[in-house]
Amino acid sequence: MNAEIQKKILSFQKNEITEYFIYLKLASIEKNAKNREVLKNVASDERKHYDMLKIYTKEDVAPDHFKIWKYFIIARVLGLTFGLKLMEGGEEKAQEAYGKMTSDVPEVADILKEEGAHERELLEMIDEERLKYIGSVVLGLNDALVELTGALAGLTFALANARIVATAGAITGIAASLSMAASEFLSTKSEGEGKSPIKASVYTGIAYVLTVTILILPYLLSDNLLISLSLMLVNAVIVIFAFTFYISVAKGLNFRKRFLEMVSISLGVAALSFLIGLGVRFLLNVKV
Repeated sequence: MNAEIQKKILSFQKNEITEYFIYLKLASIEKNAKNREVLKNVASDERKHYDMLKIYTKEDVAPDHFKIWKYFIIARVLGLTFGLKLMEGGEEKAQEAYGKMTSDVPEVADILKEEGAHERELLEMIDEERLKYIGSVVLGLNDALVELTGALAGLTFALANARIVATAGAITGIAASLSMAASEFLSTKSEGEGKSPIKASVYTGIAYVLTVTILILPYLLSDNLLISLSLMLVNAVIVIFAFTFYISVAKGLNFRKRFLEMVSISLGVAALSFLIGLGVRFLLNVKV
């Protein structure tokens, strides 16, 4: 075996032993017994892959401890589903690399088949509560983004005072969040899909309030209306980007399409409301 192939196989070994420890650590924090068992089984298979490759290299390889802790923390903070799907992206690249080595390492073909089975097994075993209520979070976040970006943009020139705009936005946002939470409670209760109406309303309300807080923050930090308005819109895009990325990874959706759609709607409403606010201020001769 030449040095180049040896080097590649060693990198595969490192990947397999790293994923072995990742799955073990994820299993250690998983409360669902079925999910925990699957994670342990996958970890065992990853260890078997490592041992297969070691037959060729005759060397032991240390795991990537940074990667282990990275995915452990991601899964702990953002959920097991998100952590696994994020890992899945890296595994797809690894499978492509394995495919190119089939002629040099025959066992690679078996590894590829097992890796594909792992992914399907992992996808099927996911039963995470937070994903059951993702629709409630989307409802609160989307509504807050569309309504508040528009309302704040309109109020910016209708009132022409950053503090008053922030106050009006906060009052509007909190009232709207309570209204949305109540509506989600009644909607979930009437649907009867096995979800808790109370949890659904709480997820919606929290998502709404957090979004409102992020959007009005620039008006509390700066008295310059144009700067506040610009930062508010930047914050809106950041929120859309972060949440769309999370949903796209966790649900396997098209990130680009959803991101552009949400940005277009939110900024479009903001631009229209901005013009309306400017028109109202001019027509009614409002001076604050």
